[in-house]
Amino acid sequence: MPTVGTAARPPRLDESLLDHAGPFARLSQAERRAVLDRAVSCRFEKGTQLFEEGAVADRFYLLLDGFVRVVRLSEDGEQVIMLHVPSGQLIGIARAFDRDDYPATAVAVSECVALSWPASFWDELVETYPGFVLEAMKSIGLRVKEFNDRVVEMATLQVEQRVAHMVLRLVNQAGRKTAEGIEIVMPVTRQDLSEMTGSTLHTISRLLSNWERKGWVKSGRRRIIVKQAHQLVLLSEGRI
Repeated sequence: MPTVGTAARPPRLDESLLDHAGPFARLSQAERRAVLDRAVSCRFEKGTQLFEEGAVADRFYLLLDGFVRVVRLSEDGEQVIMLHVPSGQLIGIARAFDRDDYPATAVAVSECVALSWPASFWDELVETYPGFVLEAMKSIGLRVKEFNDRVVEMATLQVEQRVAHMVLRLVNQAGRKTAEGIEIVMPVTRQDLSEMTGSTLHTISRLLSNWERKGWVKSGRRRIIVKQAHQLVLLSEGRI
């Protein structure tokens, strides 16, 4: 059984919660109010599941804070990391793909705060708020593009290029400028990188150690700081 977050309905959620949520950017304050009045706030501890692959898709979520990892199991039982979802994005939107079950499992990489709605509310959102549809489709399109890019990378690029692409992708999704460089604030292990790029743990360790010696990155147990992003860009493009 999946572990679910604790849920509570506060007296009134503030409209500012949706200020930086792309799918709701085109809604008026009154429309946001109506959407929030149907929402439930949820908190998920690190490592717990928001939902499980194959389970009935009874709810969808807007991630307000934290990071969620979406994973699937291969036919031989191996875990495959599909993508990471940062705050401000929708997740669990099976209805958008005309499904009544979740196609993957979502796990909180850090402590997460989210808003949740019944799956049936998706149809109402689509029918009532055209602006929501436009923004939601943009978000879905970006995810599809990421999947397609990764398929092409797996088929055409050397492993070092694939890993460079993935590190840069994580920088774009969860990068924060620090005195040392751009830190990927989402916890990422070497095992995670190996699963995301179709490589071995040994290869990831060798590559990161080599990049560290060159001064391009600094890595720890669950932490990566990119010190020379330009070098990774050149590497990902096969120019060095």
